Amino acid sequence: MTRTTTVRIAMNGVTGRMGYRQHLLRSILALRDQGGLALGDGTVLWPEPVLLGRREHALREIAERHGLEHVSTDLDAVLADPDVDIYFDAQVTAAREEALRKAIAAGKHVYTEKPTATGLDGALELARLAREKGVRHGVVQDKLFLPGLLKLKRLVDGGFFGKILSVRGEFGYWVFEGDWQQAQRPSWNYRAEDGGGIALDMFPHWEYVLHELFGRVTSVQALTATHVPRRWDEHGRPYTATADDAAYGIFELDGGVVAQINSSWAVRVHRDELVEFQVDGTEGSAVAGLRDCRVQHRSATPKPVWNPDVPAGERFRDQWQEVPDNGEFDNGFKAQWELFLKHVYAGAPYRWDLPAGARGVQLAELGLKSAAEGRRLAVPEIAP
Repeated sequence: MTRTTTVRIAMNGVTGRMGYRQHLLRSILALRDQGGLALGDGTVLWPEPVLLGRREHALREIAERHGLEHVSTDLDAVLADPDVDIYFDAQVTAAREEALRKAIAAGKHVYTEKPTATGLDGALELARLAREKGVRHGVVQDKLFLPGLLKLKRLVDGGFFGKILSVRGEFGYWVFEGDWQQAQRPSWNYRAEDGGGIALDMFPHWEYVLHELFGRVTSVQALTATHVPRRWDEHGRPYTATADDAAYGIFELDGGVVAQINSSWAVRVHRDELVEFQVDGTEGSAVAGLRDCRVQHRSATPKPVWNPDVPAGERFRDQWQEVPDNGEFDNGFKAQWELFLKHVYAGAPYRWDLPAGARGVQLAELGLKSAAEGRRLAVPEIAP
């Protein structure tokens, strides 16, 4: 016999692009469209979102568009509601830590975007508070669930690479300045005083990708830059960019693997996907993006010879083989939401928690310090 359990989730920040498109529309509402989330014991979880934010008119417009009932601009009142089980945060980075503290103090399970805080001390304090309160906690680490990286992990787990030597990553695209074309990212991303900056935004991603697939990051050496110092905000007003819009990092991993990842909002794309990782090993190499993954095994590796006087006889990209899907891939954000809900309501194991999120904040903090001081820094291990 099926039992339906309503799970009321306070979702803070759903008027933003990521909060709305990936978390509300493609995760929570998608779960409702499929009839809820079955736990396997006859229980079906029915997510009931409570839309939370500062702009009531925007929240009500979203609620009316999707037939939702619950809207609020009062965080404290929502957290005081005993019917609210989970608090989710996709706000601007600068507002996240305080809201998470309040949610934990109210005894809510918390699930949050990253970075979890603007500094390591705050991120570790959140993990401590959640542990002492006994609430479940999770941090969005969506790139692990991308088809391209799932295929890449399949190769790693299968021993395809032999000894892995290096990882090279390229991420980014041109974000318009906002004067003659509207910027694709909110202006706060370019103000350090509001928690902006690409290192703080992306280094937490690179930490969990490297940690999960290749090994713990043991050192970082970074160079940051503000390549575009003048931008225009959502109201057409010019402002000075105070945060970095590019970060170039070299990461040393447990076992000797070297990773180099470039992140930039001031680069034009000349690659197949907005993010790509090339992994080179003694037995083979792979290039993985958001969806696709291509490989070149040792036995099929051509022998390039440097000769600038002779044109290349074949396109190098044509020498690689596609890795098949061998399965269907759901939306990565939705897949992680399902795992977190099963963790909260069925006790399923879950490792992407607040201490894991703190590792990402630590790497961003040390990356910025490395750039400021011009030296390589060790990355101490954080206890689980």
